[in-house]
Amino acid sequence: MVSDKIGKVCVIGSGYLGTQIGLLCAMHDYQVVMYDISQNALESSSKEMDNYLNEWLNKKELTRRRLSKTLGNVGFTKDLEDAVSGADIVIEAVVEVLDLKRDVFKRLDELCSPETVIATNSSSIRVSRIEDVCRSPERVINMHFYSYPWRSRVLELMKGTYTNDEVVSRAEAFSKSINVTPLLVKKESTGFIFNRVWRAVKKECLTVVDEGVASFEDVDRAWMSLYGVDVGPFGLMDRVGLDVVRDIENIYYSESGDPRDAPPRVLLDKIKRGELGVKTGKGFYHYPNPRYLDPGWLHPKDQV
Repeated sequence: MVSDKIGKVCVIGSGYLGTQIGLLCAMHDYQVVMYDISQNALESSSKEMDNYLNEWLNKKELTRRRLSKTLGNVGFTKDLEDAVSGADIVIEAVVEVLDLKRDVFKRLDELCSPETVIATNSSSIRVSRIEDVCRSPERVINMHFYSYPWRSRVLELMKGTYTNDEVVSRAEAFSKSINVTPLLVKKESTGFIFNRVWRAVKKECLTVVDEGVASFEDVDRAWMSLYGVDVGPFGLMDRVGLDVVRDIENIYYSESGDPRDAPPRVLLDKIKRGELGVKTGKGFYHYPNPRYLDPGWLHPKDQV
């Protein structure tokens, strides 16, 4: 029986999105423990939380008292057993590699209380590909957050083969308690809802560049101009991490076996050179000041 009450949240993986999930939960007064195998990752996560909160403080979007309270709700540890002890919900947010997620879920199933909901934040992997390593598969669920969840304010919930309806209800209630709207995926689908659509866009953009049809800059210019947004598909891929983009593409490829689903060469070449996006200072653009943010880049004045 899954507990109705959620007080402690554990986030497994303190990277880009794991940090944002943990911070969002802490802002809504949950006790949060961030777990990672890397001390450097935990320290980076702590600094990123400070950065987000201080940015909001400077914009007068929160008070100093609220900042202190939020930080006081968060702990960091490399001890997995300690991290999950007493947790009512555990959200896994490690890299998008199936075997790694299966290893993590096996350990979580062994260490967590029977009442704990265990969720994966995977952006493409169906929990039914993970659940068989668990003795209690009825309590596992896909709970996919998007970047800057306090801004996007949606997540996707998807059942596995055995997921209990009560677990879905608890996940829905928890989502709403952190001011995020749960979107229910009615049947299992690799990529869920939005990422199925985004994957088609992302893959076609990469293919257009890979085939020499256009430059990545002009693909982004088209997207940004037509939709009135401040970043295009290649800028977004840089933010996610090109290695993460590749891992997601490999999930689709592993399921279909279709060569057309293999990651495009332009992506693999970037990764081979260590150009992974924002986190390495270079991807398709250079960081911290990508050219698409320059005044006049979108519509150069010297064009004929």
